[in-house]
Amino acid sequence: MPELNPFGQTVGDPVPGWETRPTPEPVTLEGRYVRVVPLSSAYYSDLFAAVCGPDDGPLWTYRPVPRPTDLPALWMHLAGVLDTPGVVTFGLVPLEGEGAGRAGGIASYMRIDPTTGQVEVAGVLLGGRLQRTRAATEAIHLLMRHAFDDLGYRRFEWKCDSLNEPSRRAAARLGFVHEGRFRHHMVTQGRNRDTDWFSVTDAEWPQVRAAHETWLDPANFGPDGAQRTSLSAAFADPC
Repeated sequence: MPELNPFGQTVGDPVPGWETRPTPEPVTLEGRYVRVVPLSSAYYSDLFAAVCGPDDGPLWTYRPVPRPTDLPALWMHLAGVLDTPGVVTFGLVPLEGEGAGRAGGIASYMRIDPTTGQVEVAGVLLGGRLQRTRAATEAIHLLMRHAFDDLGYRRFEWKCDSLNEPSRRAAARLGFVHEGRFRHHMVTQGRNRDTDWFSVTDAEWPQVRAAHETWLDPANFGPDGAQRTSLSAAFADPC
């Protein structure tokens, strides 16, 4: 039964002992297949090679800026990201495959609200060699695990352009729940952007974490690295 306050109004469930949570800091998160590291200029050359090649234009379609065509342009863009208040940005360094040991992508904590315990993973940019790999999945898992398990956050968000179908699929595959669409949310590269919102809550996290860990277990992969069971299957609608 819903709880009523002394005025006869329905109120939300209590959150016992809730306190403001720590603000995320630039930390290194170690996984089996990837290392998530604080982004610095030491990784810019790796990232230029990974995401700014002549065929990498599609990676930038839904980003705030088009593909940088030279290293100084990428440098200025990433320097601006690092200087943005309230944003903590990481480099994603795979530990296996052709790009092992070199940054192959980035992701940021954004919209950080320690008072209410919510944070968004944003600006996810994966080079071709990192896409559709267990390193990429583990990178997001590590960022989620740090927010929920280490910092005690209650809500982890994912947002994307409503037309960015790969990002929408990735959110669903990772266990995020679609919450709705913010129409005319922003203007990106001179074009309208409607934004789709997804989230995982602390109540959902244990199930999501278990599904991630099961999928990431080395036993889930054959000798050729092919998955035995898909992660999407863990979140498929039984109906």
